[in-house]
Amino acid sequence: MKDRPEGGFIARDWSRQPPAITPSYRTSITRGPERAKISYPSTQSEETGPVFGHNLLGPLDNDLIRNFATGDASAIGPRIVVHGRLRDETGRGVAGALIEVWQANAGGRYRHKKEGYIAPLDPNFGGCGRMITDETGAYRFRTVKPGPYPWPNGVNDWRPAHIHFSVFGHSFAQRLITQMYFEGDPLIWRCPIVAAIPRREAIEGLIAPLDMNNTIPMDACAYRFDIILRGRRASHFENRPEGM
Repeated sequence: MKDRPEGGFIARDWSRQPPAITPSYRTSITRGPERAKISYPSTQSEETGPVFGHNLLGPLDNDLIRNFATGDASAIGPRIVVHGRLRDETGRGVAGALIEVWQANAGGRYRHKKEGYIAPLDPNFGGCGRMITDETGAYRFRTVKPGPYPWPNGVNDWRPAHIHFSVFGHSFAQRLITQMYFEGDPLIWRCPIVAAIPRREAIEGLIAPLDMNNTIPMDACAYRFDIILRGRRASHFENRPEGM
């Protein structure tokens, strides 16, 4: 397998990605591919499309505290601001990219019909939002800090607090789905999904530090989460190797 396909994008560093099958993460046994990966050069269509419509976004799409609330109500939980910069493999900001996020509420429960955790739902929290990066690749949204939750992997496994990110850059080659964790959470290092990532610096790249310079006094703490789409420092995919 070539380290760098002959297309226009730098290949991912697969040593930063977890093995396709990790027994301690049980569902990877049935989901993981059994054959070796093959890398191909990217094609013109993969480097130029698809393109989505920016005019589909609403004014509250990047405010998860308010975008599902009724009247003057707000979501319940510690209020936070998450911000950062989306960059390509050479460090350039990716402008005009669509970033979608989704998460559990402050009690650790998702608004999903198959959710099995008994924590209460927040009637004013939908748990999803989206935004467009500015001309420097910067993004910002407001939400509540999600809670951890148990999941049926081992006898007593818990997912650390996290926010899911889905990134649509300028082409298929700049597609990324990943998760952001919070600085200081002891559950990060006990999570079987996180433990599947083989290199500590790759895990640390998914942990957002507290950013006191961007807190809003008497309102919200801030966390900074920068995302790199490709190359040797690329952000880790959500829970499995994929992409080009």
